[in-house]
Amino acid sequence: MARTVVSGPQKRKMHLVRSHAHEEDIPGTVNVQTIEGDDAYHGQALFPVPAEDPNDPLQWPKPKKIMILVIVCLYSFLGNAALLGTGPYLTLWSEVFGITQAQASTLISYPNLAYGFGSFFLVPLYLKIGRRPVMLGSLLAFIAGLAGSSQANDFEGLMAARVIQCFGAGICEALPVQLVNDIFFLHERGKHIGYYTFGMCFAAMATIPAAYMLPTQYSWRLFFYVCLAFACALFILAFLFVEESSYDREAHMHRNGSPSSSSGIVASTEKPGEATVEEATGTPERKTFVETLSLWGRIDPEVEFFTLMWRSFTYMLVPQVLWVITSFGIIIGLGALAFNYTFPIKITAPPYNWPASRSGVQSLGSLLGFLLALPFTSSSDRLAGYLTRRNNGIREAEMRLGVMLPAMIIAPVGLVVYGLTAQLNLHWIGYFFGGGLASWGGYFYYCFTLAYAVDSYNSNTSEMLIAINVGKQAVSFGLGYGVLDWVMEKGYAAIIAGVFGGVFLANNLMLVVFMLWGKRIRRFMSTSWLGKLHGRRVKNSPTSL
Repeated sequence: MARTVVSGPQKRKMHLVRSHAHEEDIPGTVNVQTIEGDDAYHGQALFPVPAEDPNDPLQWPKPKKIMILVIVCLYSFLGNAALLGTGPYLTLWSEVFGITQAQASTLISYPNLAYGFGSFFLVPLYLKIGRRPVMLGSLLAFIAGLAGSSQANDFEGLMAARVIQCFGAGICEALPVQLVNDIFFLHERGKHIGYYTFGMCFAAMATIPAAYMLPTQYSWRLFFYVCLAFACALFILAFLFVEESSYDREAHMHRNGSPSSSSGIVASTEKPGEATVEEATGTPERKTFVETLSLWGRIDPEVEFFTLMWRSFTYMLVPQVLWVITSFGIIIGLGALAFNYTFPIKITAPPYNWPASRSGVQSLGSLLGFLLALPFTSSSDRLAGYLTRRNNGIREAEMRLGVMLPAMIIAPVGLVVYGLTAQLNLHWIGYFFGGGLASWGGYFYYCFTLAYAVDSYNSNTSEMLIAINVGKQAVSFGLGYGVLDWVMEKGYAAIIAGVFGGVFLANNLMLVVFMLWGKRIRRFMSTSWLGKLHGRRVKNSPTSL
């Protein structure tokens, strides 16, 4: 029977999505079988189940969702660009401030650490008072840090401003994933997390314009001026278009009844073969544009701020979350930081003798790798959808992982190529080829380990994101902090190709473990003391996020 939505005799209202999908006893196993009247995607009911309320973020129009996604992706790009784009300035800063190049590299490594620990404070804050005010406040801190960096005259002042800048921008790592979880359905998450990841990865390109700014009148300060201008423009976009996405869906459904018997729905059969679903006047009205501009979010009295802070660290004991932490930390620490630190030193010295203005172009290899991987962004969603249909509508979190098998080997090979090129002074194309391979494979691990963790523990995404962001920045800091000293002492081949490549491969091989035994791990964790602590010992409500 057809299903239409009307209000009054003729007036049609916005269609509200309905679904009966629900999570099974094991976290990460979702029943997306459809029943009559459900909205579906390729025969699969939509999950999470939205409320019969146009203000539910899952019910927002698609253009609005895409606009929010674009803004948070731009924030991720700009935050990472401002952090990593200063790689070409390490030699200059060591001369200007009278420090060693290893000390100059701490102007990236320490802010990188602050970048991760910003989530430790800001994620519980946005759970308590809402996403919107915290995002806008973090942008203001980011802007202040950039302004301070552009005016710094000594090492200590620049370090302080950089730490403030990155502490504020640190939320741009957690917020995009949180908003994807808030406003998109399960079958869309892999693709949209991938777009956020691309924005983050594309930030590696910042070293190219940063290097070309060196010969200008303002030298390295121009880089911060440009970032500052874009940050101000981004603040305006966020203020206008990023609506508060914190929503108590379960409370709304308890007030109005289940989606299958909502008190706001009246069914009639005026025509044979057609059911007309009429919305009662109790359905909330959509907020006006002016109302969405409120600086106040949804204050949640049930959120225990300090409890969230300490409990989030227990997620580092969850294997799926730990895998995300090590994957991101290793890719950032062994790949991005190692490339940013070593390439400018190698390429400006014999036998290459490139000018300093071209010392940032190594990121072109990484960009090419990311661009070649971009068409595969939705591949994990498509694979998971196909396997779900074959599994009679029961979706397992591991169903998306198969697309990562080629990347498991290709990414470590990129580090081997880069390390040997640097050690043996081979043709400069080796730096770009190695960086491209590592970035192509790394993109898969960026996107799909995170999507897998969110699928496995979707009702505890916020706490999980604190653990992931703090953990990955700590790992990348530990690996990147002494990279120049290690390389100078042991050689490029031994450290980058040997040690880093081996660690990268060992981490990537965990893919096989999760493909084979991931569901068993989820079942075990749900019955452990951690499952009880995280509230996952019992079956969740079908409406939970």
